[in-house]
Amino acid sequence: MTRKIVLASNNAGKLREFSKLFETLDIQIVPQGELGVGEADEPHDTFVENALAKARHAAAATGLPALADDSGICVAALSGAPGVYSARYAGEPKSDARNNEKLLAELAGQTDRRAWYYAALVLVRRVDDPQPIIADGICLGEVLHAPQGDGGFGYDPLFWLPEFGRTVAEISADEKARISHRGRALRALVAKLEETGL
Repeated sequence: MTRKIVLASNNAGKLREFSKLFETLDIQIVPQGELGVGEADEPHDTFVENALAKARHAAAATGLPALADDSGICVAALSGAPGVYSARYAGEPKSDARNNEKLLAELAGQTDRRAWYYAALVLVRRVDDPQPIIADGICLGEVLHAPQGDGGFGYDPLFWLPEFGRTVAEISADEKARISHRGRALRALVAKLEETGL
């Protein structure tokens, strides 16, 4: 019998990525919007705490196990910023273009362009789960001086992958799934689920 997990997101790209990996475990991923669940607050200063808050919010509203992620770009020269504020770095409303412009402005004159994408995933079996399953992933790179490529989203046109000689916006979806922070975190989470069960 197929089990269901509510995804604490309505992002279509995340839904596709998560659904593909969880198919092998006979688990169906359902976006929270289909179940009438609104967005949760993300008031915390760490990725893990925000992901946990989102997962608990979705589990409380649906009574189902819930999966959430929190992710962003961290830049060495900015002491890890934008970090958890990546999606709204340039303020409201959210805008990838304005976020990228702000990041480039903040790094003007900087020679240290090292950066990393980070993702934290949290799965709760129920709202009061005392032992959430937590996994994370990192993708190392550098911030370019100007965007390159039309693929991806967010900071992908600025995020240079030295081993590929391209930005994340220039690699294929399969390559991105293999090396991305979220892809790595997802595979780690699935491995933990296979060990422990849901």
